Amino acid sequence: MSPLIENDFADPKVLTQICEGRYDDPFAILGPHKIGRVRHVTVFDPGAETMTALSGGKRYPLGRVEGFKGLFHGKVAGTKPYLLEGKQGQEVWKVDDAYRFGPVLGEIDEYLLGEGTHHHIWKALGAHVMEHEGTQGTHFAVWAPNARRVSLVGDFNAWDGRRHVMRRRGATGVWEIFMPQLGEGTAYKFEVMGAYGDIRLKADPVGFGSQHPPETASVVRDISGYGWSDKAWIETRQKLQGRDQPISIYEVQLGSWRHKEGGRPISYKEAAVELVDYVKQMGFTHIELMPISEYPFDGSWGYQPVGLFAPTIRFGPPHEFRDLVNAAHKAGLGVLVDWVPGHFPTDSHGLAHFDGTALYEHADPREGFHQDWNTLIYNYGRTEVANFLTSNALYWLEEYHVDGLRVDAVASMIYRDYSREEGQWIPNVMGGRENLEAISMLQAMNTLAYGEVPGVMTVAEESTAYAGVSAPVDAGGLGFGFKWNMGWMNDTLDYMSREPIHRKYHHHQMTFGIHYAFSENFILPISHDEVVHGKRSMLSKMPGNEWEKFANLRAYYGFMWGHPGKKLLFMGQEFAQWQEWNHEKEIDWSCLVYHMHEGVQHLVRDLNMLYRETPALYAKDCEGDGFQWIEANDAEDSVYAWVRRGQPGDPEVVVVCNFTPVERMSYKLGFPSEGRWIEALNSDAECYGGGGRGNMGSALAKADAWQGQPAAAVITLPPLSTMIFIKDDA
Repeated sequence: MSPLIENDFADPKVLTQICEGRYDDPFAILGPHKIGRVRHVTVFDPGAETMTALSGGKRYPLGRVEGFKGLFHGKVAGTKPYLLEGKQGQEVWKVDDAYRFGPVLGEIDEYLLGEGTHHHIWKALGAHVMEHEGTQGTHFAVWAPNARRVSLVGDFNAWDGRRHVMRRRGATGVWEIFMPQLGEGTAYKFEVMGAYGDIRLKADPVGFGSQHPPETASVVRDISGYGWSDKAWIETRQKLQGRDQPISIYEVQLGSWRHKEGGRPISYKEAAVELVDYVKQMGFTHIELMPISEYPFDGSWGYQPVGLFAPTIRFGPPHEFRDLVNAAHKAGLGVLVDWVPGHFPTDSHGLAHFDGTALYEHADPREGFHQDWNTLIYNYGRTEVANFLTSNALYWLEEYHVDGLRVDAVASMIYRDYSREEGQWIPNVMGGRENLEAISMLQAMNTLAYGEVPGVMTVAEESTAYAGVSAPVDAGGLGFGFKWNMGWMNDTLDYMSREPIHRKYHHHQMTFGIHYAFSENFILPISHDEVVHGKRSMLSKMPGNEWEKFANLRAYYGFMWGHPGKKLLFMGQEFAQWQEWNHEKEIDWSCLVYHMHEGVQHLVRDLNMLYRETPALYAKDCEGDGFQWIEANDAEDSVYAWVRRGQPGDPEVVVVCNFTPVERMSYKLGFPSEGRWIEALNSDAECYGGGGRGNMGSALAKADAWQGQPAAAVITLPPLSTMIFIKDDA
């Protein structure tokens, strides 16, 4: 009989549970323990016939514990570290004993995790390559408070959940283990015995890397020690991302921007050169990446993420994503990423029923299930879950130096009755429809982001009239820096899709946006959502023959860049590809061999350059005194004109649009002052694919009160065009 039993070191029932993988405190039995003054070592390895401890140059055979297959026990003299040598037939292996190491997490981590106020949970949870007690390895930690036991599994232990059961950390619900010899590139999962005894394999919720889909294991990635060289950008970012600065965003789905040999998507490292160079050349100020957190299904475009702390491996490992961000910063470009706390998928390896209970999600489907998307909803009111999400937001800002987060589907988060019929939702504690817990989480996220990382920006895709989305939290707002102007986008695209002869009946659709344009800090978005699922490409939305379609689109882009609000355009729209976006293919670069497509691309580039160089077009994007209508009521001619103003001393700008295919050669237009007005941009210019009609480079305004302005000029309005005039104060 083994001394383990002779000395009553463990109850046979406990040993049975260890061998069956049902014991939740293995460190109490396994590893080194003193019996009297002598060190005894207990090992469980179901694949071994014999087991020997090697310490101080000596061998200490461990006896088999009778009746318990794979369980070994014996004396190992001294206090020096030991290795374990297992043998089965002719196969021999040597491993360090994970059960000889003490805890890694400290009392402060334990306290903050238990309280749900650990703003940097990724520094405590997840997989960290490190040295512990003089040995190199990886520390693993995961939150699973209702689990009966949690094990680390991988190729290193034949995916056997009995072999490396983790240490439970008191009442925190956290389990941890230090695994000697494991390091970068190790694939792993957690085998979780749930609250009701069911066993499931789960990816690491705070894992820094993943296998390439369709494989679903987490992968150890050492994210420490990157050599950033973007200090100059970081130090100026706070000014460059203000509401009074030019912000023009190029939205990208990296998997379909450009394909390389064999049809593979561009990599992070390649994008660090090609995408960055292109965006800079095109005059945009920011790249916005659709979700790059690891996601299992390509068709979700990343909006159903599983690995919230892992840049998708589709385009390279984490440090190569940092290469892309670093390169963008060195080129003077900001990088925004889509952040998706609005839903998560039901994939079995993800967060759903993580510890056998509705841990991250609501148990009641009336609160915890999105009917439209077949995804779950986070329980924002649970402190640990809210902390998980807000910490994840901070993670991308701090660890990857991203400059901002665009939050998807905010409306679905802040309303309990979102896309639900009566009886399908539960009112809040006050009887209302607002999701008070989600609102609180978003406020906490924005407060944390702006408070911890100077100069960042957060952006809400919020499709309702919820008040104060971009108002400060201390003023009762959600605290976002900017909000997508979905109403403007819907109204103006509906107008542009109509035949010009009918537009006079819908004239207000182009003017209505000004009524609320300064109620939030708006971004004007023409995003991926507008060119997919049968909505047609931007060019195909436009009415008329081929020439008229291009002219309409050019005029619309001119209208957009002249309108108050920051700008966002989805890839492929900048050169007017004919086809809808398809995430399986690259955008249609072949269009650019044709002059009309190349012309639209040149127009977008010039609009960006003009926008950035002209303070009147951006400085008061979010302030009403930077805008004044000149002509808002000429429905019969479908003409619109307005003034844009910046700070005192900035040259004023006049924008005029003609949304009919009729050239108006003697159109009298009011101007805010007399003198020469330079025709800085004309969407009908030949270089853009237009007819080359206009005003020979300028217009002369004379003292002649007209349309509420003190001066006027008679100008030519080309058909389906936008012109931008800038006062020549030279």
